[in-house]
Amino acid sequence: METVELISLTLGVAWASGINLYAAVLVLGYLGMTGEVTLPPGLELLSNPLVLGAAGFMYMVEFFADKTPGVDTGWDVLHTFIRIPAGAVLAAGMAEGLEVSQAAEFAALLIGGGLAATTHLTKTGTRVLINTSPEPFSNWTASITEDLVVIGGLWASLHYPWLFVAGLVVSLLLIIWLMPKLWRALKRVFRAIGEFFAGKKDETMGTPPSSQSGTTSRQDILRALYHDANNAPK
Repeated sequence: METVELISLTLGVAWASGINLYAAVLVLGYLGMTGEVTLPPGLELLSNPLVLGAAGFMYMVEFFADKTPGVDTGWDVLHTFIRIPAGAVLAAGMAEGLEVSQAAEFAALLIGGGLAATTHLTKTGTRVLINTSPEPFSNWTASITEDLVVIGGLWASLHYPWLFVAGLVVSLLLIIWLMPKLWRALKRVFRAIGEFFAGKKDETMGTPPSSQSGTTSRQDILRALYHDANNAPK
């Protein structure tokens, strides 16, 4: 592979790991097994049938978990501790093929972890918003689209490296632009969830769910009426 192709694939693997790690490992292992890509020594094990089988099994688990509203968010939260470190390690392993210094490999580790974190957090936040929709079709569509984007993106990073790098830069700029809006939307969702459970708690305690000021006002009125009734002349 030429240097630009290896750099593009290094960035592609880190980017894809934050979206669907197991699909990324499957694609990379398959490319290495078929000889389309010469994997660096540290990543040759990805083409091992045992690794491919494990990645394929976990991909099938994620395939169904990722399409179940609510379960997908729990799955994404759990994979915060898996996708990001794996993306960093895969990027550093691919950089090893460039025969660069250890400092450059460590830089690839940092960049890979940052890319994986960016795509992972974007996916996780977007899925929380999608789960507010009662119908499951938007969830399925998002999940299938993500799988296709990962496979297509890795293929493009190998065959059209400059086009992939340009698309990656554009997507990162789009994510930076969307992040504040996504964060505000997530805060509204979490606030609504908090108010929902606060209302449930009020119902359990026998207090009708309402605004705090309204509830306080009614309590003051009832307390005054009770006081007047007790002090009324007999």
